[in-house]
Amino acid sequence: MMKGKESVPEPGRVEEGGGEVAVPLFRRCSRALAHRLTRWVDWFYIAPLRAVMPLQTFRYAACGGGNLVLSWVLYAVVYNFVLDRSLVDLGFVAVSAPIASFLIVFPVNYLSGFWLQKYIAFRASPLRTRTQLVRYLFSVCGSVVLNYLGLKFFVEAVHLWPTFSQVVTSLITIVYSYLMQKYFTFRGCAGA
Repeated sequence: MMKGKESVPEPGRVEEGGGEVAVPLFRRCSRALAHRLTRWVDWFYIAPLRAVMPLQTFRYAACGGGNLVLSWVLYAVVYNFVLDRSLVDLGFVAVSAPIASFLIVFPVNYLSGFWLQKYIAFRASPLRTRTQLVRYLFSVCGSVVLNYLGLKFFVEAVHLWPTFSQVVTSLITIVYSYLMQKYFTFRGCAGA
């Protein structure tokens, strides 16, 4: 940088508050990936969808759907190949392969879902990342509880088929999750 002339920040640095600040490589890569993914998701936002769905809602659905598929794939890999469908003996407790797979996949799925929602669907939220992360955990826990209660209600009280009950419960949970993320987790987000 030269004094007296208009300076351009070096690659990997940004001007902030009157001075240059180094931006960590991970954050630069994360932002670049988010930018590319956002452009890719927006490419599918075609005229018929624009008429019925706001861009932010479309991005939410795309990110949530992508994260759901990721969780299915990870679960299948962990259950079938990592744990080999076997009981996991921790010494003080034995955990079934399906539950152990869920416990292994959940943190990865939680963090990938948070990243997708924060940097693609709700990227303009003024809240601090730490606050968003904690709120996202509350939202996800609420979704798990709602899913459990919904299944219990529709299968045991209403006597619907379990598969149909899961579909109905999932639809209710999706609406709950969207509202929680828009108005609680990423509150103040100005849209797309």
